[in-house]
Amino acid sequence: MTTFEQKLAFGKAGESLIANWLKRRGYSVLPVYEKEIGAGKGPQVFTANGDFIAPDLLIFGKDSVKVWWIEAKHKSAFTWHRITSRWVTGIDLKHYQNYLTVQELSPWPVWLLFLQRDGQAKDTPPGMISPTGLYGRSLVYLRRHENHRHGNWGRGGMVYWADSVLIKIADLCQVLS
Repeated sequence: MTTFEQKLAFGKAGESLIANWLKRRGYSVLPVYEKEIGAGKGPQVFTANGDFIAPDLLIFGKDSVKVWWIEAKHKSAFTWHRITSRWVTGIDLKHYQNYLTVQELSPWPVWLLFLQRDGQAKDTPPGMISPTGLYGRSLVYLRRHENHRHGNWGRGGMVYWADSVLIKIADLCQVLS
């Protein structure tokens, strides 16, 4: 069984790969790190309306008008959703709801980026291979295109999107190089 520390290290490795890929494309990257190291308190945005879980990165280009929040996810594979016969990937529902609030309060769009490795999900049908690469979309779009939600995963459930609603931004080899 994978420990919390192993999952955290895998996630941080993916976040670094995505951040480095963005830097190679000319973006500046401001990582939003833990507020209290070792206390399990992740990055937050503090507002008059409350405190919200923050996306992992704030990125900007040379043109100061272009600024984005990025939530970087590192996945070993898409999951095969048998009910809809689609490849899906997702995030914790509580985090998703917090990112939606950050989207509403911030002048900058929030994007989810999923680095999908070349692993195989447990429900992968025989002969099928999970797509790989860097996929993403803005929360404005994803909010209207959820594949499904499931209450049994994550602390408070999960929300999932089909690979077909995500944009393939880069091949896996481009992000890993």
